[in-house]
Amino acid sequence: MIVIWGFEKLGALLNELDVERPLLVASKRWQGLDMGVPLAGMWSEVPSERIADAAAAASGAGAVLALGGGSAIDLSKAISAETGLPLVSIPTTYAGAEWTPYYGVRDRGRRMKGGGAGANLAGVLYEPRLTLTLGIPETVGTSMNALAHCAEALYVEGRNPEADRHALTGARLIGIWLPRVVHSPGDVTSRTNLLGGAMNAGMALGKSMLALGHAMAQALGGRYGLPHGTLNGICLPAALRFNEPVAPLAIQQLGGALQTDDPITRVEELARLGGGPTRLRELDIQEYELEEIAEAVVKRPGARANPRDADARQVEELLRSIW
Repeated sequence: MIVIWGFEKLGALLNELDVERPLLVASKRWQGLDMGVPLAGMWSEVPSERIADAAAAASGAGAVLALGGGSAIDLSKAISAETGLPLVSIPTTYAGAEWTPYYGVRDRGRRMKGGGAGANLAGVLYEPRLTLTLGIPETVGTSMNALAHCAEALYVEGRNPEADRHALTGARLIGIWLPRVVHSPGDVTSRTNLLGGAMNAGMALGKSMLALGHAMAQALGGRYGLPHGTLNGICLPAALRFNEPVAPLAIQQLGGALQTDDPITRVEELARLGGGPTRLRELDIQEYELEEIAEAVVKRPGARANPRDADARQVEELLRSIW
């Protein structure tokens, strides 16, 4: 996959891919942005479960061009899988969705309506200036999603040395630069380094995939339509504590990257920088539903790839610990 930094290089990236007139997938927030390249059209219903209609809108396009966060990129991946068109992503958050061919399909209320795989990943363009207006809650939430990619890459069933390198680089950059971005949201240097951390986190994800913390966040988010990043910030520490007995070296490595002897507490501290919910009850998740949610968690691929087996009862206990 081709990776380029700088919005002004979009035309060169498309030329390298021999692509003309892509379909732009972006929310209405970005409608006034001059892309600098001719477009075949724009799909602005993000998220959307109307995949067939979105794919039809790509008729005559040479590629799908995703601009936005995980919702825009996931929808674009679904269109790419449906049409076979190459996908170029321009992420405006730190979620890392641009690095895997897998996607979730959500309705306008952000509740999960299915998913799939098979996106034709072709290129990524990173432009830190597009993240300058990202609010602090979204900045911290999507950064925690990225940090979860790093942490889980270090012990997931598919871990490997290349993914480890990206995971440790990503965790180090996120640990250093996320607090600085929160302090000075408009500082381009801080945003650039944080986006570099998210890029490495996404590369680690693409090389290794997900574990229990993500499985918990995905099950909760799909059920309630809640922000995936916020849920990762809440779920990751519990998953790290659960896995520490079987993956102590990985937790130690994470601590080294985060420059602390107590990486789990440091993860909690970073999550609190967003000023948002830190417990499931604060998201109006009902305690009586935790048993059913746990049943959904253990069926997810991330739970099955976790280094320590977790049955529904154990997952329910974890959910109660963060409720």
